Amino acid sequence: MEKQREAPYGSWKSPITAELIVSKTIGFMEIKTDGDDVYWVEMRPAEQGRSIVVRRTPDGHVSDITSPPFSARTLVHEYGGGALAVADGTVYASNFADQRLYRFTPGAPPQPITPEVNMCYADGIVDRFRKRFICVREDHTDPEKEAVNTLISINLDRENDVQILVSGNDFYSSPRLSPDGSRLAWLTWNHPNMPWDGTELWVGTINDDGSLTQVKMVAGGKNESIVQPEWSPEGQLYFISDRTDWWNLYRWGEEHIEPVVQMEAEFGYPQWSLGLSSYTFASPDRIVCSFTRQGIYHLAIVDTTAGELETIETPYTEIFFFRTLPGHVVFVVGSFDKNGAIVKFNLATRKFEELVRIGDLNIDPRYFSKPEAIEFPTENDQTSHGFYYPPHNPDFIATHDELPPLVVFSHGGPTGATKTYFRPGIQYFTSRGIAVLDINYGGSTGYGRAYRQRLNGQWGVVDVVDCINGAHYLVERGLADGNRLAIRGGSAGGYTTLCALTFHNVFKAGASYYGISDLEALAQDTHKFESRYLDQMVGPYPEQQKLYWERSPIHFVDQLSCPMIILQGLEDKVVPPNQAEKMVEALRAKGLPVAYLSFPGEQHGFRQAENVKRAMEAEVYFYSQVFGFKLADSIEPVLIENL
Repeated sequence: MEKQREAPYGSWKSPITAELIVSKTIGFMEIKTDGDDVYWVEMRPAEQGRSIVVRRTPDGHVSDITSPPFSARTLVHEYGGGALAVADGTVYASNFADQRLYRFTPGAPPQPITPEVNMCYADGIVDRFRKRFICVREDHTDPEKEAVNTLISINLDRENDVQILVSGNDFYSSPRLSPDGSRLAWLTWNHPNMPWDGTELWVGTINDDGSLTQVKMVAGGKNESIVQPEWSPEGQLYFISDRTDWWNLYRWGEEHIEPVVQMEAEFGYPQWSLGLSSYTFASPDRIVCSFTRQGIYHLAIVDTTAGELETIETPYTEIFFFRTLPGHVVFVVGSFDKNGAIVKFNLATRKFEELVRIGDLNIDPRYFSKPEAIEFPTENDQTSHGFYYPPHNPDFIATHDELPPLVVFSHGGPTGATKTYFRPGIQYFTSRGIAVLDINYGGSTGYGRAYRQRLNGQWGVVDVVDCINGAHYLVERGLADGNRLAIRGGSAGGYTTLCALTFHNVFKAGASYYGISDLEALAQDTHKFESRYLDQMVGPYPEQQKLYWERSPIHFVDQLSCPMIILQGLEDKVVPPNQAEKMVEALRAKGLPVAYLSFPGEQHGFRQAENVKRAMEAEVYFYSQVFGFKLADSIEPVLIENL
């Protein structure tokens, strides 16, 4: 074994390069099963971020179902999800370019089954009994009005034969057909609620003509979040509800609702995208599921008759997208030291079989930093959570008496969470000698409804002080250099970053990816799904206009005193580019060091390999210039004005 070399933090040579990460990494968007076949949507940065439908047959043969330029991605709710459905060997998928729904039949070219109009389709299921496709439709045909969401059915034998099943509310999701085809269940909610605030679970009986009758709400309301309704093989309706402050499993028994499992753990997660699945039926009386505690996922089998839960030991820290195969269950997994994979769980032997992996970086795991779950004190005598990743590289040790720079990662959402699955972007930093705190600030999911609601009315306050207190906690433990603290984040995490740098003087640098700088502009110019989100996070608009102004960093750039790098997609409709551009102009005018990278063709989140690579390298280059360490890599320089 070679002797470790001494080098300053940030200057360590690492085999985890940005080019390697983007060339070997793909993303699994959702899974479907059909007989013994497994289908999934695979996002490939190396193919311009295209989403491909892939099939794996029982003999292990893997093939692409969709060909370029088709990209299986829907824009319902802007964030999409639920772009794929499969039945009897026929694939149905939404195409990103025109948002039409297509049918893929073996041996035939793809056939559009929806017209060329400004509509999007998602979360679909095939009604075999009536030869139709049931899904969520989002109608954008009137640009002067808010998009109209409905549940519809599409006749698969007659083109343009579309029937509206349910309408009148602002949002719909999760249409689910009972096994005998007699009933339909779905979720709905209205402004200003987001689906994690409150949703309603409805059930209707299907008439001979396909319409619904005997429609009734069976659970939920404005203050109860229900997610993922599913029918058991025997036709009983199950769902996840947070009525006891934790997303737990319940079932509807016609006249009453009864808990299946009750525990202080989360069996669901926020419905930012459609098609999510945290459980599936292995048999009429057995559910295979995952739940989270302290940000870590666990696999379990639930006996629905006895209400007993058995935890299954796994090497995974993230488990989601559950589907059933004969005698097996398939799902997506992740762990801190390996890229994600789709695995098959044998219900009889309790063994796991890896079907496909996101991509093997072929890097010695000794270079990976292992996350440590931490709890730290924050405002109002409360506790917040995060994962600390120490600088780690087996080839190097730091110079004498030096403490590492620390980058605090602030996740998006803000109603979301960070996890401990393999994060190549984090390992990119830690293997170079930069510490990372990946924080689940108050408002994050995975810790119960009360923790999630800490951010209500307090966005830009609670999240920011939690990031600050997390950094202080590590500095006090001697794990970070208090003079070299940075914060970074994307979208809502970018807003937290901008607030932390504007209204406080703890961090010495920051990186904002498509971050929000003007809350009022966001409230006036964003898509339907989030158009009333800030009512909960900040306050009703325009009634609370003054508060929106006070919490917008763009109005207080005179308080900024540290360098920033800002990265923005030019086709972003969630956070329009003008928000980033206003912030950059203000930083320039003040004479603060600022770097600005804009990316044509990118939307809310970067998907194209060359742009992901450029952003990753630009950020670490920026820190090297600000914090004064020399990078071991040869990286294309970034123009930093006023430095």
